[in-house]
Amino acid sequence: MIDIQCLGSSSAGNAYRISDGHTALLLEAGFPYKSIQRALNFRMTDIAGCLITHEHLDHSKAAPDIMRAGINIYTSAGTAVARGLSGHRLKVIKALEQFTIGTWTILPFDIQHDVEEPLGFLLANTAGDKLVFLTDTYYCRHRFSGLTHIMVECNYSRGVVNERVATGHLHPAQKKRLLRSHFSLENVKDFLKANDTRNVEEIWLLHLSDGNSDAKRFKQEIQETTGSLVRVADR
Repeated sequence: MIDIQCLGSSSAGNAYRISDGHTALLLEAGFPYKSIQRALNFRMTDIAGCLITHEHLDHSKAAPDIMRAGINIYTSAGTAVARGLSGHRLKVIKALEQFTIGTWTILPFDIQHDVEEPLGFLLANTAGDKLVFLTDTYYCRHRFSGLTHIMVECNYSRGVVNERVATGHLHPAQKKRLLRSHFSLENVKDFLKANDTRNVEEIWLLHLSDGNSDAKRFKQEIQETTGSLVRVADR
C-alpha cells in the first residue's frame, strides 16, 4: 500500500511525500524548506531521500537546505549543474539506470521539457506496488506495466487554452510554451491508454494550471477513461 501526501502542486511549488509504510521519500522540493518542514510536522528524519525531476524552482527550491539537513538529493547531472547543487548529499542519477532507497527500487527515465536533463520516475516496492511519477513534460516515450499508482501532470486542456487565446486572455506565445513543456488532459488520456492500467488503484492529477484547467471536469473525464479512483492534487 502506497500512501501519498501532497504538500502542494502548482506553479507556486510542488512537493509530495510517498511512503510504503517502511521508507518515506520526498518527490520534488519546490517550497521553502521551512514550509516543507511544517507540512511534514517537522519529521524530516523520516525522509530517506528526495527525488527532483528538474531545476525549475517550483520543483527544486529547497534542495540545498534539504541536503544541509542531512537528506540525500537524487537528480540528474544536468539538473545539478543548472541548479548549482554539489556535495556528498548529492546523488547524481541517470535515465534508465536503476537504484534503490530503502524498500524502493527506482528507475529514472527521460522526459521532454525546456530544461537541461529532466527525469520522470518509476518506483516499485517489495510489496509489489508500482508508481509512476510524471510531471512537466509534453511527451513520454516510455511504457509501463503493472502500475498500481499514477502521479501525472494534467496542466491544461487544449480546448480551454484555444478559447482563452481566442478571447485574448492568453498570449499565443504562452500557448506555444505550454504545448512544448507541459502535459495536457489530452496527453494524460493518451498516456493512460498506451500503458497497462488494469491494476491501477489510484491516479493523482498534478500541477493543474490556475487559468487553463478545470479540476472537476479533468477528474471526471479521467475516471470515465480508466474506472480508477482519481484525486486532484491540492494547489
